[in-house]
Amino acid sequence: MFHMFVFCPCWWNLIGVFGESVSVMEGDSVTLNTDLTEIRKDYDILWKYGAENSTIAKMNKKKQIFSTSDDVPDGRFRDRLKLDDQTGSLTITNTTTEHTGDYILDISGAKKSSKTFNVSVYAHLPVPVIISNSSQCSSSSSSCSLVCSSVLNVEYQDKNTYSCVLNNPISNQTTH
Repeated sequence: MFHMFVFCPCWWNLIGVFGESVSVMEGDSVTLNTDLTEIRKDYDILWKYGAENSTIAKMNKKKQIFSTSDDVPDGRFRDRLKLDDQTGSLTITNTTTEHTGDYILDISGAKKSSKTFNVSVYAHLPVPVIISNSSQCSSSSSSCSLVCSSVLNVEYQDKNTYSCVLNNPISNQTTH
């Protein structure tokens, strides 16, 4: 088996590759931070999205380039991207579940670094509804049929008390 290793001097100054998971509710804004307090004149900032690495924002202070790309093929970022001209941080406003995915930040200049953000956007949850057949449900009845709409958990509380719980990692809705 033949292995080939190529060393590129352009990566010798690589600071590191870091990942961060971010969760947000649909409709909210999320800011992906560069962790820089100020962009030096020799820095280039490049934000990319998804498996296709589509460029969605770039910044070059020396050339006075501060731009966001609303023309990602499916238009999901149209009028939603804000680039902080001091720190290079990227804000996505009015998020939808279509904004879920990997965002890559590349910083180049005297030193190079890269950071990946895994963003999860969750839809708002409806309040679950408990439906019963009232003709079969009474205090003397030994069996009663209850149905929970849009439910992820049914929890038995105590005698004749149940809860329907609909949840995701950010929020939940419960009906007793």
